[in-house]
Amino acid sequence: MTTAFVFPGQGSQSLGMLSSSASEVRGTFDEASEALGYDLWTLTQNGPEDTLNQTEFTQPALLTASVALWRLWAAEGGSADFVAGHSLGEYSALVASGSISLTDGVRVVQRRGQLMQEAVPLGQGGMAAVMGLDDALIDSACQRACDSIADGTVQAANLNAPGQVVISGTLEALQQASAFCEQAGAKRVVPLNVSAPFHSRLMKPAAEALAEMLSSVTFSDPDIPIVQNVPAGAAESVEAMIDHLVTQLYSAVRWRESIEYLKQAGVDRVVECGPGKVLTGLNRRIDREIKVFNLDSSALLPELKDFV
Repeated sequence: MTTAFVFPGQGSQSLGMLSSSASEVRGTFDEASEALGYDLWTLTQNGPEDTLNQTEFTQPALLTASVALWRLWAAEGGSADFVAGHSLGEYSALVASGSISLTDGVRVVQRRGQLMQEAVPLGQGGMAAVMGLDDALIDSACQRACDSIADGTVQAANLNAPGQVVISGTLEALQQASAFCEQAGAKRVVPLNVSAPFHSRLMKPAAEALAEMLSSVTFSDPDIPIVQNVPAGAAESVEAMIDHLVTQLYSAVRWRESIEYLKQAGVDRVVECGPGKVLTGLNRRIDREIKVFNLDSSALLPELKDFV
């Protein structure tokens, strides 16, 4: 039995998340709160929701929630053969693997969120989910939009699953690419409620600042192999791993290929560790031969131990 734990990214947060596990996870939230300088548990439970959904608060909240559940699993004697995370979730995977501390992790992702938001003024960029269209046709639609809009840019940002790709870029180019995708036969193109064009070339200024911050963080070789978004595979060294974290800000999240890599490595069970069930749904679409499980509450630990 070969198991991978995977950690969700932005969009999986919700007000009141992990409330049923409050007594078990508060220690992890207290540790994160001390590092951040504000009460993260109160924010996740009581809001205001608009604040929780701001990128700089969403990222540390989700990382802490995911790590809290991972720690409960580890405390029960559980382990994993691989870890991976979707975008922000990659940092949760780093903490789970022992590569960075929780304290460093929440500080980095809070700053990462600030940098991502500052890179593009609000309202000048966005993202959209394209459903039911071949990747090559999506790439062609993005290129046509870039060619037709002066100073515009749009590109595939999340290669999530067969028939589900998210595109990201400047607002006008995004709208043009969305129209081209619909003309090419997409079943749906859905604008996403996000505050910036994440994982696009527009994030390069944020990546440069993130690289400077990461240079002051202590990284160790992971205790558990981590599959990263950019290579859709494992890094060859800590230095390469850090480079992938920087590049990830303006590159596509290759989630489908990451799950395919895990399967080729022998993984037959994938557990989503964190609030929500976004990755569980994607993983089912990617490969139905891989058994999937969702851990979003400590109450599921006994069931998960039986499963794994």
